Amino acid sequence: MLDLISGPAITEFFRDGFQHTAWRWETRRAYGVAAESEALQAFLRGEDVSDPGRPWLALMRQLAGQRKTVGRVRLVDTPPSDYQRFLLADVLDSVDAGEDIRYLPRTEAQRLGLPEYDFWLFDSRTIGIFHFDGDNSLGMSLSEDPAEVLKGCQIRDAALHFAIPAREFTAQVPSSV
Repeated sequence: MLDLISGPAITEFFRDGFQHTAWRWETRRAYGVAAESEALQAFLRGEDVSDPGRPWLALMRQLAGQRKTVGRVRLVDTPPSDYQRFLLADVLDSVDAGEDIRYLPRTEAQRLGLPEYDFWLFDSRTIGIFHFDGDNSLGMSLSEDPAEVLKGCQIRDAALHFAIPAREFTAQVPSSV
């Protein structure tokens, strides 16, 4: 059995689990996040779902103030799934809070041979690989195994090279229903 950290423990890890950088490879078409289900349904009804006061954004501002960097590359389908459009609807709030979010078309990731499993990479020395049951995250397992971390670094470097910054991507791909 894997030792997994999940939910609030992952958020807490961001407070003191890394010194300089955290980077996410986000590959799924949907995430079954219970706290987002009501907002997702509101989005699908055409309602505005931006929430600049949500706790994640406060954490991103805090980390930016500590000169820590947080970024991610999200795979996106053509056309984007409902959940991907939901994330696009308020991605600029995250960017404004200090997170570097970029998008990479799934077809481009496949062409590059990039894998479709989710992880966080911390300070290029710890990797947190997510485990799922359907769309629901069971949590992430942390590893400092050099081979796993190196693979994560290689994925990050390739993804960042080809990904489109969120501000540019949202101008090209509207999120509205």
